[in-house]
Amino acid sequence: MKYRLIGRTGLQVSPLCLGTMTFGNETDETVSAEIFQSCRDRGLNFIDTADVYGQGRTEEIVGRLLADCRDEWIVCSKFQGRTGPGPNDRGASRRHLTRAIDQTLRRLQTDRIEFYFLHNFDSFTPIEETLGALDDLVRQGKILYPAISNAAAWQIMRGLGISREAALARFECVQPMYNLVKRQAEVEILPMAQSEEVGVITYSPVAAGLLTGKYAAGTGSVTGRIAENKFYIARYDEESYRTTATRFVEFCRGRDWEPATVAVAWVGSHPSVTAPIIGGRTREHIMTALAALDFPMTPELRAQISAFSPDPPFATDRRDEQLGMFLH
Repeated sequence: MKYRLIGRTGLQVSPLCLGTMTFGNETDETVSAEIFQSCRDRGLNFIDTADVYGQGRTEEIVGRLLADCRDEWIVCSKFQGRTGPGPNDRGASRRHLTRAIDQTLRRLQTDRIEFYFLHNFDSFTPIEETLGALDDLVRQGKILYPAISNAAAWQIMRGLGISREAALARFECVQPMYNLVKRQAEVEILPMAQSEEVGVITYSPVAAGLLTGKYAAGTGSVTGRIAENKFYIARYDEESYRTTATRFVEFCRGRDWEPATVAVAWVGSHPSVTAPIIGGRTREHIMTALAALDFPMTPELRAQISAFSPDPPFATDRRDEQLGMFLH
């Protein structure tokens, strides 16, 4: 296993991160343990969870799985989502944050979280309050590094700027969605992370199964998130996405490659990505994703696969800059 440095933290992590959103939900604890052990056997030392997954059940399962090997793992969790019925049982306020971390530490049976993610940007709470509370948690030793998920590049940069000015612990990792049909992160988030030396762990590398071919026309009755979950239906209900997926799957199968393996390898080959987050309902799903560790994704192959989807628009409308032409 060739481990990767994550940002400027000095921590070395596996080039894949185990995502646990299915644990305690679609996947029972026995299968969750099989998935965890399969990843551990391949050398993974990086795991991601959240307090809202399974209403806390997921963190409890992860805590039991880590009980005899906690120091082997770099652990990520998240806060901000609703954890109770009250009006203050969500968000990025100091009150909710300080309660959320204690509950997460209890469920995970640990004394610290390496990366603690703001799950979604909270427009109702000043970012200064959130960053101040996160800095306090770093000083208390409850978390090692603040992090942020599902945020725009300008929001992340604003947070980094405030942290720099106020000498607060800064966001050391970001977690955007990124896959062959969802390439918006290439426009500003990934270049920003590379420029600011921030780690990147990306989620949904197989686009909720779209890039595996399971939703292709003629496959018959299919179960899964894109078929059953309104949020995933809205996320991936675009004809262009289906066209890209069809071309990609045909390309892979014509070479006897497993599409899910190649999709994960493609994400992990971006120079700004520290580790794609892999997950699944079964051990077979995880084994297919783990095969990306051995897949030879060359720059030429990456470019060939990238051509199956439209390049995302540039961050500016200066066509001359996009073409490398500069006026003096």
